[in-house]
Amino acid sequence: MGIQEALNLLMHSFVSKTPLTEILLKNEPIPSLGDVHSSQGISIDSQMHGDTINEEDKNISLKLVVSKSKKIVCYAEAQEDFVNLLCSFLTLPLGYILEKMRNVSWKGCLDQLYKSVEDLDEQYLKSNFHKELLVNPKLAPGFRYENPLLGIEETSFYNLNGKLTTDKSCIPDNTSAESVKLNVFYPKSHEDSDKSAQGFLKGPDTFTVTDNLVVRPLSLILEMSVLQELKVPFTDIEDHIVHMGKREALLLLVASFVGDSALTNTFIRELREPKQEQ
Repeated sequence: MGIQEALNLLMHSFVSKTPLTEILLKNEPIPSLGDVHSSQGISIDSQMHGDTINEEDKNISLKLVVSKSKKIVCYAEAQEDFVNLLCSFLTLPLGYILEKMRNVSWKGCLDQLYKSVEDLDEQYLKSNFHKELLVNPKLAPGFRYENPLLGIEETSFYNLNGKLTTDKSCIPDNTSAESVKLNVFYPKSHEDSDKSAQGFLKGPDTFTVTDNLVVRPLSLILEMSVLQELKVPFTDIEDHIVHMGKREALLLLVASFVGDSALTNTFIRELREPKQEQ
């Protein structure tokens, strides 16, 4: 197996239950990633693993333009904080995403690989540290978006006799981890104290985000094009202001991974549910 075969195997693993057969025996082209029907929704509540959901953490707001008849999100208008969150999806290790996708139905088979490694007896692994690298990976220093909605940690580096390590078990018992921990320069900000400079985008600014997460600077032309493509007249749209917290951020991450109607699958169920009286 060469580089191209390995890449094809990886790509098929995202969208097929039988990648070895399709790559090695049938030489099949890579199939498309099917969409999750919006009426089914996606549930990750059972996958939160004890994470505390605090309503006060809902500090990102965006405007959804929804088709009243089709019950879909046509597009959203959002500030750079929401787009920074979307950009942070591109920095996430695959193992972190799969850990959040437990029991989510999708076409690929990487979830089975994840579960196999998770269930693998320690005698077959070099150490528990190596297992954690796969099933509970962390971000490289400097890649953690300032808004901590996804709850992923950054890797810490320790200086042991002039050598760098991320394995805390290598630190001698008589040495404090904090005393050998290195402070890594944050590449997204010239000064760590300048919170406005952190993230991936300049701001303030407003963006148009489509249901399949195409991001553009606020564009009426794009918005009209989307409505025309969806065959949604202006008389059929309504605006909804929604607020995002940790639950919505994780739900959006999973929705973006398994289908091409990420905004609809994240928010439309919440918009359908009647408001409970206080």
